[in-house]
Amino acid sequence: MDLGQLTNQILLMFGLMLVGVIIGKAKLMHAQTSRDLTNILIYVIGPCLIINAFEQDFSSSRIKIFMLATVGVAIFYFIEIILSHFLFSRVKNENIRHMSIYGSIYSNAGFMGIPLISALFGPTGVFYGVVSLAVWNVFNWTHGIRLFHETKEEKEGISWKSIAFNPNIIAILIGLILFSFSLRLPYTVNEVVKYVGSINTPLSMIVIGAGFANIKIDKQMLEKNIWFSLILRNLIYPVIAIVVLKLVGVTGVAFYTTVVMSACPVAGLIVLFTLQKKQNPAPAIALMSLSTLFSLVTIPIIFALSNFKF
Repeated sequence: MDLGQLTNQILLMFGLMLVGVIIGKAKLMHAQTSRDLTNILIYVIGPCLIINAFEQDFSSSRIKIFMLATVGVAIFYFIEIILSHFLFSRVKNENIRHMSIYGSIYSNAGFMGIPLISALFGPTGVFYGVVSLAVWNVFNWTHGIRLFHETKEEKEGISWKSIAFNPNIIAILIGLILFSFSLRLPYTVNEVVKYVGSINTPLSMIVIGAGFANIKIDKQMLEKNIWFSLILRNLIYPVIAIVVLKLVGVTGVAFYTTVVMSACPVAGLIVLFTLQKKQNPAPAIALMSLSTLFSLVTIPIIFALSNFKF
């Protein structure tokens, strides 16, 4: 895949986001509708896309690359967490500190990454893309959510059940069983799963776009830690990911898929977690919005850098 193909696909996805913005501006999608569609994407459509990607004949070489990518992504997250806590530990404002740490580490891998690699690499891309998605879920629902839940009572409400029963993790486990034994779903069921998964890209982009419709430019976008977190998320950390993946030995589609996933903008959950903490969501919204807009340029830059040999 060349840089032009990637850029065109990103432009296409931003075009779909623009449709979402128009829908939001026209008041055709309200906040509750957006939340409902988000739940459908997370709990139904995304898992269908993942299961469909695993319906292929078993290959030991693919499993080897799959495991190498898993190790690489896990190492990458540990590096991110250590660096971000060190870099933002002196930020006095608790809300800005948590938001900056979370935003720099956790990307919109599920909502933007999976649709993008699905369009670029098809089922093979999604097969390797679930590595990033699985590791993201483990770290997000342990370390990520704990950033916004510091009291003993709040931490006690967080358990491994939130990971084990996450629909995407369940879909990955089902997919691994299908792949390991070269199984296929019954024809009718398989077609339903395929059709449902196929709407992931347009619907997720439209929902993201609709969320941008009511965003206003204000002083929160000038907060220096927002820009520092954005630079880390969109540029510096993806470069570190490239280095880690090459050192681990990840190659081919698995390498490019994981790089693209690492270069995705700030996760939308940053806003939800901030609201749950009853903090001002404006900085989180600003960070997510700016990161998404800049990803139009930064994702192709990261992809170009990934082709350099060292």
